[in-house]
Amino acid sequence: MKKILFYDCFAGISGDMHLAAMIDLGVPYSYIQSELKKLGLSGYQIEIEHVVTHGISAKRLNVLTTDSTESDHKTFKSPQLEAIKTHKYHEPKHHQQRTFSEIRRIIADSTLSDKVKNLSIKIFEKLAIAESKVHNIPVEQVHFHEVGAIDSIVDIVGAAICIDYLNPDMIIASTVELGSGTVRCAHGTYPVPAPATAELIKNIPVSMGRVPFEATTPTGAAIVATLVDSFQKYPSFTLEQTGYGAGSRDSEIPNVLRIFIGKQENSLAGYNHESALILECNIDDMNPELYENIVNRLFEVGAQDVFLTPILMKKMRPAQKITVLCLPSQRDLVLKVLFQETTTLGVREYDACKWMIDREILPIETSLGIVRVKKSFSEGISKFKPEYDDCVSIAKQRNMPLIEVMRIVQQEIGNKLL
Repeated sequence: MKKILFYDCFAGISGDMHLAAMIDLGVPYSYIQSELKKLGLSGYQIEIEHVVTHGISAKRLNVLTTDSTESDHKTFKSPQLEAIKTHKYHEPKHHQQRTFSEIRRIIADSTLSDKVKNLSIKIFEKLAIAESKVHNIPVEQVHFHEVGAIDSIVDIVGAAICIDYLNPDMIIASTVELGSGTVRCAHGTYPVPAPATAELIKNIPVSMGRVPFEATTPTGAAIVATLVDSFQKYPSFTLEQTGYGAGSRDSEIPNVLRIFIGKQENSLAGYNHESALILECNIDDMNPELYENIVNRLFEVGAQDVFLTPILMKKMRPAQKITVLCLPSQRDLVLKVLFQETTTLGVREYDACKWMIDREILPIETSLGIVRVKKSFSEGISKFKPEYDDCVSIAKQRNMPLIEVMRIVQQEIGNKLL
């Protein structure tokens, strides 16, 4: 059995919503506190509230910071929007801005476990790379105006502590809601998503407009981008526990991050999977001679598979359905080819989960020459297939029937690799 964590981000995700949901899920708050003390940081305390939003019982996490020059004064940290900073921080100056190298040193010099250190630094590194690109400065010199305060260090390191405690075999997430409207950052007011968030959510399925505010913050985006193994709409697992982490703002839908923990049968153990898209359109008015070029162009821009299916359309017109399998990152390029190279007026899009067995390409010496062989293997079973283009090349060079070349090559590679 595999332990599964599933992030249901229908209302987005922020650092404190994530940590609150983890506590509600069952990670002991006392354990998180004791681990955070290993950072050696002071001047803050964590407050956990039990709240009910839209009838849902949830945890809300606040980080209270204490001004070193006004020891009795505490300020409230907005638990939903790290980037908005609607409450002024009364922190020591060195808490206001920290470079990535300074934050990495704090974590590295702590007495946390190596696993928690590495995961915390990895999350901060994703943030640093995003900020570096947005502001066009070296990664090491990035000052975390939005995420460098002590509360965000608590959120990120706390996330790593919780993942280490739960030790899931796989983390899955739904589509991530970004929200709408504008957000005030250190450098001005921007439309949602914030610039750093926009960098972090690349190649992640997202939605917008379900809530009238920033739903996913840079910290939340970095956590998702670092931790999640797969994005799936309908994962299959046996549910065991649910945790809810509440944000500070309300809307027509519950402003909570929901995290499930459960188990999944190991029937698919050893198989790889990744998120993919299926794009397809129907064509009934195009010269058939054009299909070869279209298919070739689609593969050139990164399509993983392309196939044509004969269909009948309205008025019983014979037609072709063009189906393209690609990664989410290749969608725009695939759409451009379909709209430019075909007569279609529209393309359908579907989310897909692509399951694969391990494979590798091996150059094998045969009596007819070197042939690339695709070796696939799963559960102790290996399969071998010579590359078609190599066999065609040999058949032309030796003036042999292709079927004979493939027979000889298949027999010889079987003797060598089985």
